[in-house]
Amino acid sequence: MKEVEVVAAIIQDGDKFLATKRGYGEFKGLWEFPGGKIEENETREEALIREIKEELTCDIKIKKFMLTVEYDYPTFHLIMHCYLCELLSEFTLLEHDDYEWLNRDNILDVEWLEADISVVNYLLTKI
Repeated sequence: MKEVEVVAAIIQDGDKFLATKRGYGEFKGLWEFPGGKIEENETREEALIREIKEELTCDIKIKKFMLTVEYDYPTFHLIMHCYLCELLSEFTLLEHDDYEWLNRDNILDVEWLEADISVVNYLLTKI
């Protein structure tokens, strides 16, 4: 099975976390934490900063590594490294259809990608 390694930004503002709704591809319409693939000769942190700049046109500060999630989708094995981040500037959606700032009370109100549900469950134990 093909293996895909990605990074994801858990962008926090107070007690809220940024969720983005995919605007393209196989998982269009589902919610995720923004991020993307790690390119060759790139650290995870460099990849995350680059991906967020490409997807949201903004700068972030990586505060700390949170967790790695592995999930088997039907056509690939995902390895997702998640980092707690904060925004350093305003963002604009380039690859997503929508966004929400979610907290403990409403974080389960959107339809998350299956791998991201593990991150949501992690956050619910830490919020």
